[in-house]
Amino acid sequence: MSTESKTQTSGMEIVEERVYTIPLKDVKKAPTGKRSNKAVRILREFIAKHMKTENVIIDPAVNERIWMRGIEKPPRRIKVKALKDREGVVEVLLAEE
Repeated sequence: MSTESKTQTSGMEIVEERVYTIPLKDVKKAPTGKRSNKAVRILREFIAKHMKTENVIIDPAVNERIWMRGIEKPPRRIKVKALKDREGVVEVLLAEE
């Protein structure tokens, strides 16, 4: 059972669903030893701004995609699906290609 099927069947009533391609090019301004941490922070801020909430939960699969090449070389962009429930909690999953 994949992580996506676990999170989607957790009883969350989805109010809004959006797919975003998030640019992570500003990560290159950070020192090489902090780039993947910065990428996660940029992702969280982008979703909070566009979905108008502060409660953002990042799926472990998204985190693994960012950290796949290590701390120094995160991807330049990432395509994600954001699911918002009634309480305003947003869950971020990898978008199916």
